[in-house]
Amino acid sequence: MSSYKEFAHIYDALMTDIPYDNYVDKVVSSVENVNGKSLLDIGCGTGVLSAKFAEQGFLVQAVDLSEEMLAIAADRFQKQGLAIPLFHVSMTDLDGFEEIDVAVLSIDSLNYLEDEEQVLQTFKGIYESLADGGQLFFDVHSVYKMDELFLDGPFTYEDENVAYIWNTEPGEQPHSVYHDLTFFMRNKSGSYDRFEESHYQRSFAIEDYLSFLQQTGFSKIEVSADWTNESPEENSERIFFHAIK
Repeated sequence: MSSYKEFAHIYDALMTDIPYDNYVDKVVSSVENVNGKSLLDIGCGTGVLSAKFAEQGFLVQAVDLSEEMLAIAADRFQKQGLAIPLFHVSMTDLDGFEEIDVAVLSIDSLNYLEDEEQVLQTFKGIYESLADGGQLFFDVHSVYKMDELFLDGPFTYEDENVAYIWNTEPGEQPHSVYHDLTFFMRNKSGSYDRFEESHYQRSFAIEDYLSFLQQTGFSKIEVSADWTNESPEENSERIFFHAIK
């Protein structure tokens, strides 16, 4: 299944609705004396959040499974004069990171894991990478969004540089969705290049994620929704978790 190949090059243009600064505020407000604290950005994508965390004073390391995303992140860091180490590894294989103060797994990256075992393996790797008292922040699509909103497609988008048709269908597992996207991207000659990508995402109920975290050893778990500090409701779309080792 192809994912984040060509899409990596237009990812930022299509994610302008994400309130990244809100995410940074969530983390900074929960961490005492940010300056010099180590932060591991897991599933860093094009490095937007990594850069913002570094500008706040965190000592950031960033990992992603997509080489295309990492290349864009590296270019971003170079242009901004940021020395952020990048690692091409899966979130399920985080060996080698130690005494991390803060781990962030943002913008539904965790939804790309296909089963409970992978989620538990990821949480275990993060737990073992954190220092005592270390904090984990992550978000996921709600089961409401997976089961209802995503299946209201097809969805379309068009601006002067890119257009897409986004088809979805339910996966075999509970709360899972196949995303099939066809993009048309304007090239230098003014014509359009077409490419296709497929993505598979799965989510779990809030109670399941709480159980996974507790099984791993995390405590003091807080849950909120939709970029607020409010508790999730039945129609919440994005669920945020904050857990402490």
